[in-house]
Amino acid sequence: MAGSGKAHLRNTADPVLRVEDLVVEYGAANGEKVQAVSGVSLDIIAGETLSVVGESGCGKSTLAKGILQLIATASGSVVINGQEITKLKGNELREARPNMQMIFQDSISSLDPHMKVSALIEQPLKVWNRGTEAERKAKVNDLLQSVGLDPEVVSQRKPTEFSGGQCQRISIARALALEPKLLVCDEPVSSLDVSIQAQILNILQDMKERYGLSLLFISHDLSVVRTISDRIVVMYLGKICEVATPATLSEKPRHHYTHALVSSVPIPDPTKKNRRAVLQGEPPSSTNPPSGCRFRTRCPAATELCANEEPQLRDMGGGDFVACHHPRA
Repeated sequence: MAGSGKAHLRNTADPVLRVEDLVVEYGAANGEKVQAVSGVSLDIIAGETLSVVGESGCGKSTLAKGILQLIATASGSVVINGQEITKLKGNELREARPNMQMIFQDSISSLDPHMKVSALIEQPLKVWNRGTEAERKAKVNDLLQSVGLDPEVVSQRKPTEFSGGQCQRISIARALALEPKLLVCDEPVSSLDVSIQAQILNILQDMKERYGLSLLFISHDLSVVRTISDRIVVMYLGKICEVATPATLSEKPRHHYTHALVSSVPIPDPTKKNRRAVLQGEPPSSTNPPSGCRFRTRCPAATELCANEEPQLRDMGGGDFVACHHPRA
């Protein structure tokens, strides 16, 4: 897996997001470089939810931050609403930021504990000089109500007085204050109870329809992304191994790594047996990844070809694109 290629990119006139060959590297000891994201390409059209899944350390969050230029990217292209943002610096990049917002995994620490909720949500509007004081207050109240919070109850309280789920609602309201076109959600429900997860996901769906959003949803939980995604990207060690619809990914994963991920999801039916595909070994070092296919050291179908040649993403039909020399039937 872990392959390259752009066969999965669509020839859409005006995609909300189009990423091509994005590379993000970190410095490591002895002058080595951690290859966190290695030549990733993806696109999102208006109103679409694209989810990125994979095990911890595969580069999901780094990809999200690289797309938004929150961290430096080594190379590649990121076009949001027709604007190439990797070349922007200083005030030009700042001017582009209202169109793209992010919700972080740790909702509590992402909110200033010294600011009241109303001030937190109003702050983006004040920074960008949007509306009068009365209009901003009305906007804040409307956003709080839209995420299921009573402005009269929460406005003058601080984030430390709320639960993780409530703080995530506040984070969503703040992210939507400037009415962005692209909302990046970095594991927004992973630290929440299952019942609260469902509430937050429902809010995101409602906000997506209300504000005409496109979502990039980062997660390690396939059971979560199946319910909200239009397409799913599977990553392993900084590369894309499969792109598919939720139905295709659940019923017929073509990549051996995706198959292992899908088989690890518990089946809520005691009468059905789940044949789990167990991967051998540990993920290789991201400072010195294997040649050819990065998954080959753990793949049951690996051959010499996999060591010598990196697989390219290719169309398998049914909306499924796989980077594998020997895909599952």
